[in-house]
Amino acid sequence: MSADATSLRVLLTNGALAIRAGTELWVRDVALALQARGHRPVVYSPVLGELADELRRATVPVVSELGALATPPDVIHGHHHLETMSALLRFPGVPAISVCHGWLPWQEAPPLHPRIHAWVAVDEVCRDRLVCEHGIAPARTRLLLNFVDLHRFPARATPPPTRPQRALVFGYTASEDTWVPVVRAACARAGVPVVDVVGYGAGNPTPAPEALLPRYDLVFAKARSALEALAVGAGVILCDARGTGGLVTSDVLAALRRLNLGVRTLGRPLTPELLAAEIARWNAADVAEVSRRVRAEAGLDAAIDVLEGLYREAVAAPLPVDAAAEGAATASYLAWLGAMVKQRLQREADALARERHDGRLAAAEAAGGGARRAPL
Repeated sequence: MSADATSLRVLLTNGALAIRAGTELWVRDVALALQARGHRPVVYSPVLGELADELRRATVPVVSELGALATPPDVIHGHHHLETMSALLRFPGVPAISVCHGWLPWQEAPPLHPRIHAWVAVDEVCRDRLVCEHGIAPARTRLLLNFVDLHRFPARATPPPTRPQRALVFGYTASEDTWVPVVRAACARAGVPVVDVVGYGAGNPTPAPEALLPRYDLVFAKARSALEALAVGAGVILCDARGTGGLVTSDVLAALRRLNLGVRTLGRPLTPELLAAEIARWNAADVAEVSRRVRAEAGLDAAIDVLEGLYREAVAAPLPVDAAAEGAATASYLAWLGAMVKQRLQREADALARERHDGRLAAAEAAGGGARRAPL
């Protein structure tokens, strides 16, 4: 334990701390909140960038090598299996929790190790991944729905208008080359005169969405971005390149939050007609009610309460001292990781071979025509 028995040294891991993406921002918010409560967060990531700089400016230690941390943490809060397993191996005898944020990303596959006290899912989709694809017992999982830092994202001063006038497409993949033209066409049909686009795909990411979002009535987004927009008082239509989940209304808010306003909600096709119909369902009173409930139910402080409880459970629980079991877990992990790496490298080699073959064939045809297709 740390010198101060009431505080914990928490080592948070993440694959990267470079750009303002989902888990990076989640780690930043949790680290700052833990520090504000008197704990001693340390963040480890092998890839550092502007988020790491922001944490350092707030006096949260950040390391890109675990050897730089000269004192063991009380508990490991793991994101991403490579970094979580690295921390578990570097600090023997330290318990951990593991958090899963995604259904598809390979980095979000849960690490399996005897010292992991609990596996946390940020929605029911992630919990399905833990239980139904990786064999983790339901009793060892916890559901911690995504949250908003309500101090960073205050409610806007004016109530929603009777009809939306200003719309924002806000997301990592949003650009004129992907799904933004569909949104523009829908807004034109629905009489929304202003449509702006912000995000990495559009080439203009913002470091301060809390200053941006209150300027818009209607936001097209998903997941964390959608929750933040709801918190400030905007109406939200769930969207990305996969499809749409429609307008977030008070009667479906609870169910959508349990899915993190994310991938499983985006099942309807993205068409101007459907989006225009969703805009037509706009109800200013309901938009305000959704925002009120998000602010009442999805704040950061409640999430930190849950995490503090999990840390203390992990630290207090009897730690399995079984070198053979830890060795077996590490061997299984390396075998799984090795198979995945080999599979990916083989796919890349096959793609490169096809590219070279097609290039040679095209060159032969350009030179003399009549070239026969050779085997790969």
